[in-house]
Amino acid sequence: MNRSVITGTGACIPSEIKANRDFTVHDFYGEDSKRIDTPSTVIVEKFAAITGIDERRYVMSELNTSDIASIAAREAIIDSGVDPETLDQIIMAHNFGNVLKNTIQCDAVPSLASRVKHQLGIRNPNCVAYDILFGCPGWVQGVIQADAYFKAGMAKKCLVIGAETLSRVIDAYDRDSMIFSDGAGATVMEYREVAENGPGILGHGVQSHCLDEAYYIYMGMSNFPESDPHVRYIKMKGRKVYEYAIVHVPLAMKECLDKSGIPIEQVKKVFIHQANEKMDEGIIKAFYKLYGATAPKDIMPMSIHWLGNSSVATVPTLYDLVRKGKEKDHNLKAGDVVLFASVGAGMNINAVCYRY
Repeated sequence: MNRSVITGTGACIPSEIKANRDFTVHDFYGEDSKRIDTPSTVIVEKFAAITGIDERRYVMSELNTSDIASIAAREAIIDSGVDPETLDQIIMAHNFGNVLKNTIQCDAVPSLASRVKHQLGIRNPNCVAYDILFGCPGWVQGVIQADAYFKAGMAKKCLVIGAETLSRVIDAYDRDSMIFSDGAGATVMEYREVAENGPGILGHGVQSHCLDEAYYIYMGMSNFPESDPHVRYIKMKGRKVYEYAIVHVPLAMKECLDKSGIPIEQVKKVFIHQANEKMDEGIIKAFYKLYGATAPKDIMPMSIHWLGNSSVATVPTLYDLVRKGKEKDHNLKAGDVVLFASVGAGMNINAVCYRY
């Protein structure tokens, strides 16, 4: 049989480290534009206890989202051994396009996928480059789209990238700004003939909830009362996002696993969007509870402690780190079944069951 197989991975982890202590000198304001009287040191301590984030990465001023996407993509291509001229598609997941340092204007023309193709020097006009906007689950959705194109006979090799520079669209006066970071992850996928118990995508699940949930994550004014009212920053209703994710993500993961025909006991790792440590732990606990089981201690690799939430880049970056033995206490071997899962603006959720 033929399956969609990940044959190469790459990541770009920005070099600028932004530690929690760097935020202790900030003044934070609430949604009511009033200064929060709680000392910043206490705010930061509580933030770390809830999210698990100790530090995060920001890109250097001379780099943009398309630049770090190209770095990750080039690494994935080299890792896979494919000739880039044989790629049929470049699928680029992001949310804000390129945002120049010290501006907040999004630039997505030309598409970031086209810019990546340009930077990689790919001449083949039949290599189609396009972007997808699906919130934080964008990379996982790109993987699902590549799988669909393979099965439709429209492609055989795809480069799927997730990259974002959230540090350039955050409101420094908003406590939630400490969650976000920058990064890029990429994978090369190929449609290959494999044995029945061989590697590849085994199933997936996707949902969109777009009634009240559509505006749980949105663009809004700064919390600072004297800010320019015409400038918008990334905002989220944190409690709403948490409650939504805890209920719906485990259900999407179960749908995915059930369609794959894989018993819960055979899942070795869950690569989940690195949004919030407590939230991710809650999702995993609820997921296993749906099967009347308890989550194994080492089921969920985490990079959020040192990389923060880089949106579409979290899952492919984490997978690259584990696959290459760079994440302590986590590894993969041939035949291991893993789940990729994510949740984000839309609100969108998705999951992919994959045999390594």
